[in-house]
Amino acid sequence: MTSVPSKNIWIKRQQCPCGDWKCYVTCEGDVEETSVASQLEKNENFQSDSMVSPYVGMVFKSDDDAFEYYGNFARKNGFSIRKERSRLSPQLGIYKRDFVCYRSGFAPARKKSTAEHHRDRKSVRCGCDAKMYLSKEVVEGVSQWFVVQFSNVHNHELLEDDQVRLLPAYRKIQEADQERILLLSKAGFPIHRIVKVLELEKGIQGGQLPFLERDVRNFVQNRKKIVQENDALLTEKRENDSMELLEACKVTKEMDGDFVYDFTTDENDKVENIVWSYGDSVRAYTLFGDVVYFDTSYRSITYGMLLGVWLGIDNNGKTIFFGCVLLQDETARSFAWALQAFVHLMKGKCPQTILTDLELGLKDAVRSELPSTRHVISIWNIQPKISSWFFLSLGARYPEFKSMFDDLYHAENADDFEHRWSQMVSMFGFGSDKHIALLYSLRASWASSYMRGYFLARMATSAYLKSVESFLKAICCAQTCLRSFFEQVGSSSNFQNQLRQEMQYMLTKTCMPIEEHARNFLTPFAFNDFQHELVLSMQCALSEMPDGSYLVHHYKKMDVERLVIWIPEDEQIHCTCKEFESSGMLCRHTLRVFILKNYFQLPEKYYLSRWRRESSLVFYDNQDTQTNDDGWFQEFQSLTETLLTESSITKERSDYVHRELPKELKRLISEVRKMPESDGAAMDLTLSPSS
Repeated sequence: MTSVPSKNIWIKRQQCPCGDWKCYVTCEGDVEETSVASQLEKNENFQSDSMVSPYVGMVFKSDDDAFEYYGNFARKNGFSIRKERSRLSPQLGIYKRDFVCYRSGFAPARKKSTAEHHRDRKSVRCGCDAKMYLSKEVVEGVSQWFVVQFSNVHNHELLEDDQVRLLPAYRKIQEADQERILLLSKAGFPIHRIVKVLELEKGIQGGQLPFLERDVRNFVQNRKKIVQENDALLTEKRENDSMELLEACKVTKEMDGDFVYDFTTDENDKVENIVWSYGDSVRAYTLFGDVVYFDTSYRSITYGMLLGVWLGIDNNGKTIFFGCVLLQDETARSFAWALQAFVHLMKGKCPQTILTDLELGLKDAVRSELPSTRHVISIWNIQPKISSWFFLSLGARYPEFKSMFDDLYHAENADDFEHRWSQMVSMFGFGSDKHIALLYSLRASWASSYMRGYFLARMATSAYLKSVESFLKAICCAQTCLRSFFEQVGSSSNFQNQLRQEMQYMLTKTCMPIEEHARNFLTPFAFNDFQHELVLSMQCALSEMPDGSYLVHHYKKMDVERLVIWIPEDEQIHCTCKEFESSGMLCRHTLRVFILKNYFQLPEKYYLSRWRRESSLVFYDNQDTQTNDDGWFQEFQSLTETLLTESSITKERSDYVHRELPKELKRLISEVRKMPESDGAAMDLTLSPSS
């Protein structure tokens, strides 16, 4: 019976692997010190552009390394190789290896087939004598392989680069491509369409894949038999593992009453969909559930299940886990159940905003199950599709289109967007393009001009995207069953593992009391954003309007103005940039008006609870630590002022300080860096204003 292969069960949906099949050599481990260590290192770190021809006496760590090296050499020189003979001894095991040109020797004579449609293929073998023979020796207890014979004399024509890649030895379908081919084949795509899709996803011209259409056909046909044999096994494994996962949820619930889960079953009473979350995640959601990112970019080939993960951002800018779901399919019905179950686990609280992939079934589910929630399709999920949709069709004009599309995303207002969109459609002849029509129909969910004012809490940034990808890779690492995946999710989402943050050194940058006041409320992450806007507010000019509002602009950029409306009775302030509505942090334009109004402290309502220290999942010692920091800084400032005063009296003193101070500071930095990075205490090291 064929067994189900044990490997990573999760793959990235619509994955676009780089397909960099020119990278042949990987170094595995350190080489032990031997008399030929430098030669081994040279072999491992060769550059293909200046590759050394094999020679008698050349040394390799293993016969596999030698075969790989010779294979790379062969490819660069227009041929391929194969393994021919090996010799075995009781003491050394395999101690001789013969590698030869693919055209070495002659094909054995075949008996004539009686089959009616026998294909008499001509052999490519022509007795070529190109070869590399190796012998194994043990030197100082370490096995090494030496080249004992080498010949690069061929009796046939060598191939050019565009031909040699088509040799069978080099037409390899990588695992990521295999997974994609199987997915497309299962979805009913014919072979030629599968090849076209792979070319589009990789952004390459037709015929430039590292394998041929017939290789794809052979791969699919060979896999069909394996799939048929494995289907029953996979079905049984899926059912057993799903039941085991459900049992794990029940056991966890008995041990932890705050753990929550839900599931559905099919008509055969088999587990269909399952969702779960943890007590810490539910509590975190009460603080930071205003914005949720629902990632659906991973699915399991083994189980045929889609993985959905709900994530958020805390007041320290860290990715936090809210919940996880496994779905049998990607229909609007399944997504609707997932969203219903999630809201139920989160005690009925719906998010203000949800970010998702460009998934039509998911969009319909959000509309029906979260009618009061703003739906945002994250631009980082749209951009890869833009490349696969338009790269080949536009050719050399693609960069121009991409630049225009990026400008559209950042359009100032809806009218500007509509005008530019019409120009783009006309310029590139997109009148009947279905992808352009789809993007336009969804513009209110991805274009900045339509989403301005949607609360996103700094989640629509590249930094947050990297954090999300890191978290997903951590939970989707090589797991061989659902139970181990469940345990990995529990470990990665455990807030106790994240309580101690690294120390953050943050100097205040202005002498304004408004900045000093803000640092008493905000976490370092939020304070850093506030500080950035405060510094930029100093570059803003403003003019008062008759109605008491203000026009604010950069002192050098008169063409972009923001209207700031000030209502003194309620201390209400609004800016047309809508930064506060989007991030919960005041913008430079409103801060400029507060400064004009002689505010030394902002109204506390402009410090949202989600960005305050007291809302943190990480605890700060606000009083003792801050008092100690302030005292330390005052002493430091006093010593610095004394040094500057004393050293400015004479040139000799000044030169001495200029010469010796950098040395002393470098010494201190060196000593500090030798100390442990963490002593288990979370510290707040924001400092008082400097002169």
